[in-house]
Amino acid sequence: MPDDFTIIIDNREQRPFFYSHADSYAFPGLSFQFGTLQTGDYSISGYTSPDCKHSICVERKSLADLFGSMGRGRERLEREFIRMHEFDYAALIIEADLRTIIKDPPIASSMNPKSVFRSLLAFSQRYNIHVWPCPSRIFAERCTYLILKRFWDDRQPCGKLYDCMEGSANEG
Repeated sequence: MPDDFTIIIDNREQRPFFYSHADSYAFPGLSFQFGTLQTGDYSISGYTSPDCKHSICVERKSLADLFGSMGRGRERLEREFIRMHEFDYAALIIEADLRTIIKDPPIASSMNPKSVFRSLLAFSQRYNIHVWPCPSRIFAERCTYLILKRFWDDRQPCGKLYDCMEGSANEG
């Protein structure tokens, strides 16, 4: 496992988060690099695959992308969720809150907003995907950072999911 918290952003991500926040107080310890992720748009170095001891992936969707993915891109999206299901933690970050999804869908979309909402419920249960509708892009960016950072912190020595006594029990 790497010693430093480094967020991996998929090379194919069209509007990546974090690009202008490397020195921001809102993102303490932010370090990121671009790489190829087989699943999701964001992960942590050393945690990018379900084959790792611990694994995490975050998929980002704008409002328009969400509606497009639930319509024409549904099969591709469901394949992504099937892969995400293999991770210890998988999240879908949406750059729109539930009110916007239901009441103010993209003009160009023919998808029924209630169908999108019900699909989110089904996919979250079916594939154990944590769905995070966010009221703005900056909120979604911060939420993504906090999800990744919490996952990282909990798995560090003496983190909430690390046995602090593990090392001392084997000594002496």
